[in-house]
Amino acid sequence: MTSRYALPAAGLPPLPSHDYAELSRVIRGAGLLRRRYGYYAVRISLNILAFAGGWVGFVYLGNSWWQLFLAAFFAVMFAQLSFIGHDAGHRQIFRNQQINNLVGVCHGGLVGLSYGWWIDQHNRHHANPNHEVDDPDLDIQVLAFTEGQGHAKRGFLRWMAKHQALLFFPLLLLEGLSLHASSVRTLYRKGLWANKVEAGLLAGHFAGYFAAVFLVLSPLTAVVFIVVHQCLWGLYMGCSFAPGHKGMAVLSKGHSLDFLRKQVLTSRNVRGGRWVDFVLGGLNYQIEHHLFPNMPRPNLRRAQPIVRDYCAALGIEYVDCGFLQTYGHVLSHLHAVSAPLRAANR
Repeated sequence: MTSRYALPAAGLPPLPSHDYAELSRVIRGAGLLRRRYGYYAVRISLNILAFAGGWVGFVYLGNSWWQLFLAAFFAVMFAQLSFIGHDAGHRQIFRNQQINNLVGVCHGGLVGLSYGWWIDQHNRHHANPNHEVDDPDLDIQVLAFTEGQGHAKRGFLRWMAKHQALLFFPLLLLEGLSLHASSVRTLYRKGLWANKVEAGLLAGHFAGYFAAVFLVLSPLTAVVFIVVHQCLWGLYMGCSFAPGHKGMAVLSKGHSLDFLRKQVLTSRNVRGGRWVDFVLGGLNYQIEHHLFPNMPRPNLRRAQPIVRDYCAALGIEYVDCGFLQTYGHVLSHLHAVSAPLRAANR
């Protein structure tokens, strides 16, 4: 058993598709798809000011172990800047796609990520969330999200899959490195948007980052700073994206779900106040975000009760849980999926 949420078996007649159209009509009528230019102007300005202020403080502080606190600060700022890039990719900020792309590419350059690579990856995820074949977010070499994935692994990767619940958070420390590596590999692929521009931005990012760190800090302090910064950023990013789908229903080829049910049954919301909205960059409203990807981030909170009540009226399970509880579900799922691998060695 790979998930505690059951899905209709493949081969059943397609479920009604007019349900989403009716929900969309209600959401549009409530004005929740209107752009929030003021919100994003303030959010982006504060992010840039805080980011620039952090680097001023970095230079002022000089070669000191107190810089490790700034390493943690920059981990937070890299995540917050990445969230803006995410919103731009979904056309949440502007109606014009080219302006959104400009914002996304610039924010990707600030943190050393390829916006083009992310767009390709994330669009495929949204089209097929938690699909065991078609969702790239379930194609992670060191983890198994279904029993089939676990049995397919060999050698050291199989050992990691056996103990993946214990290894999950330590592995997230490497997520930042993985994001950078995937972005750099993108430079050798053809057809992704703004490849030459992004090559220059990524080169400038890494050159500026390493120059600043090694010019201001001693070699040992610089290395420790980089490790702390990149590991905490990776942990933050992983902890922001994992709660939305991991441990939810996994779809297989030939499933019969319509768009509304496919998005709702594979997604999970995280309850909490506005501090959770800030920490998770609006991704705590994963259900609403997947149903309306271009909805501006601050409107997701207002859409949530509408979507929840609509799902209740249709008898569609709408899952949300507390901030810490959601990670318990993620770990429980990973542990359950790997149970057959552990049992095989007994």
